[in-house]
Amino acid sequence: MSTPELRRDWQPEDTCLIGCAYGIAVLAALIMTGVMADNGFGVAAILPFLLFVGGVVAHIRYGIRRAAERRRQAAEFQRLQEIQSTEIARYHAMNSREFEQAVAFLCERDGCTEARVVGGAGDLGADVLACAPDGRRIVIQCKRYGPTTKVGSPDLQRFGGTCYSVHGAQVAAVVTTSVFTRPAMNYGTQHGIRLFDEAALAAWATRAGPAPWM
Repeated sequence: MSTPELRRDWQPEDTCLIGCAYGIAVLAALIMTGVMADNGFGVAAILPFLLFVGGVVAHIRYGIRRAAERRRQAAEFQRLQEIQSTEIARYHAMNSREFEQAVAFLCERDGCTEARVVGGAGDLGADVLACAPDGRRIVIQCKRYGPTTKVGSPDLQRFGGTCYSVHGAQVAAVVTTSVFTRPAMNYGTQHGIRLFDEAALAAWATRAGPAPWM
């Protein structure tokens, strides 16, 4: 999951410019008020100043609302990161079979039918088979790797050689608790294999991101 840009709206030089602009606006409003008073406008002479004050109040209120919204977004993002980190840690604690069962559960949770684990000796690259909500046949290979072990191009090539021709995949995906090498990502793009690294898996598991067939 990519980190949103959480930053201050104004830099110090911006604040200085805004302060100067307010000062000039105040001076202009006072001058206009004085001119209008000298020309007999009476109470109406204070209208420019009142309009300026109203604008300042509206701007301050807008700034307060924006600051509150930024704080809310930052807190929500932090909470989601903590949940996803916990989810990935849970997958790392599983053995390979348990991880395959967890992926099959996610498929079933999100509307797939006939989701089942088929990984094992002679699986020819398929660990989970399922039928997507729209009827497409899903073939998933699961790679429960540690954070220092990347899924490489050879892994993708072995899966690519069987997922379509042997298993009849209409959606082919590799789901890992780690990340993919650049050659692996290139191979996946070229052959239509959807790659879910630990961030995409965490987003899927916490319903913050799409499933592999979406």
